[in-house]
Amino acid sequence: MEKMWAGRFEKALDKKADDFNSSLRFDCRMYAQDIRGSIAHAKMLESVGVLSKEDKDLIIDGLTGIKADLDSGALAFDTGAEDIHMFVEAELTKRIGDAGKRLHTSRSRNDQVAVDIRLYLRDECKTIRALLKEAIGVLVKKAEEGVDVIAPGYTHLQRAQPISFGHQLLAYAMMLKRDYARLLDAVKRMDEECPLGSCALAGTTYGIDREFTAQALGFSGVSENSIDGVSDRDFCLEIMSALSIVMTHLSRLSEEIILWSSWEFKFIDLDDSYTTGSSIMPQKKNPDMAELIRGKTGRVYGNLMALLTTLKGLPLAYNKDMQEDKEGIFDSIDTVKICLEVLAPMLATAKLNKENTYRAAQKGFINATDLADYLVKKGMPFRAAYKIVGTIVGECIRKDCVLDNYPLDEYKKHSELFAEDLYNEISLETCVGKRNSRGGASPTSVRAQIEKLRAFLLAAELGE
Repeated sequence: MEKMWAGRFEKALDKKADDFNSSLRFDCRMYAQDIRGSIAHAKMLESVGVLSKEDKDLIIDGLTGIKADLDSGALAFDTGAEDIHMFVEAELTKRIGDAGKRLHTSRSRNDQVAVDIRLYLRDECKTIRALLKEAIGVLVKKAEEGVDVIAPGYTHLQRAQPISFGHQLLAYAMMLKRDYARLLDAVKRMDEECPLGSCALAGTTYGIDREFTAQALGFSGVSENSIDGVSDRDFCLEIMSALSIVMTHLSRLSEEIILWSSWEFKFIDLDDSYTTGSSIMPQKKNPDMAELIRGKTGRVYGNLMALLTTLKGLPLAYNKDMQEDKEGIFDSIDTVKICLEVLAPMLATAKLNKENTYRAAQKGFINATDLADYLVKKGMPFRAAYKIVGTIVGECIRKDCVLDNYPLDEYKKHSELFAEDLYNEISLETCVGKRNSRGGASPTSVRAQIEKLRAFLLAAELGE
């Protein structure tokens, strides 16, 4: 295929250089967005008198036909095209003749690609937000199943305090809720500035209507500086950062799933359809899906760092280096999507072993804080109570017993404030049930969190 810019050159581009320069193999995924932007541009050109109505209609019909043929597979991408923009323009010109050559009036590939990537990211972020909502919904449902299930809560991976297992699941739902908001916010900011009309870098001498194309493409405004319009990739960085944080949360949850499904914990059983076996050890049931999510996190981080590094030294305005924005962000999007698509059903089909979580909660002296609070409520300063309980825990360890069955007469050696009611106060059910502070671990609080998340999911569904 002859290059659109070939008039200036006496020699054809070297084949290896051509392959190196071409981006069609990865930016072809933006064909629908490229065509959408071109249709809006053609309508604008006709509205300001640059295109005739006849040419505008021919262009729109031609572009619509190209999209239909690409959708159906009737049209294949020409590997000789430099990028998706040149492919569509060349195919359009082949189909409708000279009218197709008029489409690029008052437009550059610099502002064309800047609008295409925005449109593409808007569409993909909507898909990811839908997947986040699905994952939040699954976490909420599993948390409901675990509201009254007592489990140990951990700090430093050491048993710390008793909680409702549902409480821990909702912590991840809250993380994904923030991820949803971050992506929504990033897209909203991106949509404030439509770059179309910035042209190569300096705008155009034609009397175009930039607000027309911005409105037609769903933007709330236009870029106020044409150089910034074509050279800005902040929105890519922001979305890639948000996706990196999504993967941080998915990786943390995956690590918990890996631990919870191990024989050492056995808090949950993963369904066979989301586990694999060993080629040599017939007893193995491996949490490979969770491990892959954890492992794929690094590539999403890497994509962000790669683009930050690419952009850090670029002079204004557009440089070919900026072609490197796409493969990384496309990969990040694909990775986050597949991870969320696997995570939600993996969680939904997992079974909770409440007997095991309760047995684990009985060990590790995780009601020690409640024992100290018992003394505080009877008038002892917290630090004094803390020291006494620490001493008692040490004695229990040496005598191989727990706080629940430590004899009352032994308790009284440390303080006369201890009485028979201490055993009820430090029971796991009481310890969890009385943590009713807002956001706390009690079943009452967990149910309140569930209702708030359900309200969020409903509002998000209505707002999309």
